[in-house]
Amino acid sequence: MLPSLFISHGSPMLALTETPAHAFLREFGQALAPEAVVVVSAHWTTDRLAVSTSARPETIHDFGGFPQALFEIQYPAPGEPELAMRLARALNAVPTERGLDHGAWVPLSLMFPNAEVPVVSLSLPLTWSNQALMELGEKLTALRDENVLVIGSGSLTHNLGELQAPDAAMPAWVGEFADWVHARLVEGDRAALLDWQSAPQARRNHPTPEHFQPLLVALGAGGRAERRHHSVEHGVLAMDVYAFA
Repeated sequence: MLPSLFISHGSPMLALTETPAHAFLREFGQALAPEAVVVVSAHWTTDRLAVSTSARPETIHDFGGFPQALFEIQYPAPGEPELAMRLARALNAVPTERGLDHGAWVPLSLMFPNAEVPVVSLSLPLTWSNQALMELGEKLTALRDENVLVIGSGSLTHNLGELQAPDAAMPAWVGEFADWVHARLVEGDRAALLDWQSAPQARRNHPTPEHFQPLLVALGAGGRAERRHHSVEHGVLAMDVYAFA
């Protein structure tokens, strides 16, 4: 059975830059052979849960100020409309023709560079509680029996207002929060994680919650947590990847 995953997708430049996280995702993807991917990205936020039923999701370049080479990347992975409509019915989600934002296509383009694995996007409903997001993940658990890879794509830490040089060391306040999350995940302390905004340095690392919340979906869809990768970019972007088996 496939694990569910939480992937810290970092800057869009992850697609082009040979960082430790970039190298890890390229290698990690070679060990996976899913029939399809269902991804919840921090960059598709809605009021009500939505699901993309597109047969050919477009590559959305939802960013600015980066090199032209990044805007020229296309990730033509097919959609899976039948799976998407099944999820729409089961989850009472709104079907829509949404493409793949960079929280989805950047890590997937490294993991599955041939774009052969079908991808279905689920939105991140900002009006939902942490408990509801974890329960959403629980409802996705059965997909793992069908060899469908469930991914929450966000960032373990995400304060863009304090970005530093690409190779800057991790400040203590970033490490304190990342270490707290790691300890709670290893302990299986879901109650503490549901109250993650009370953790040390939580609000400094996440001035807004959307980049942490996909972790709750991935956690709900899986079981025992294992950190598969840990690195930092720009000082304040912890690039951790967790698998929930």
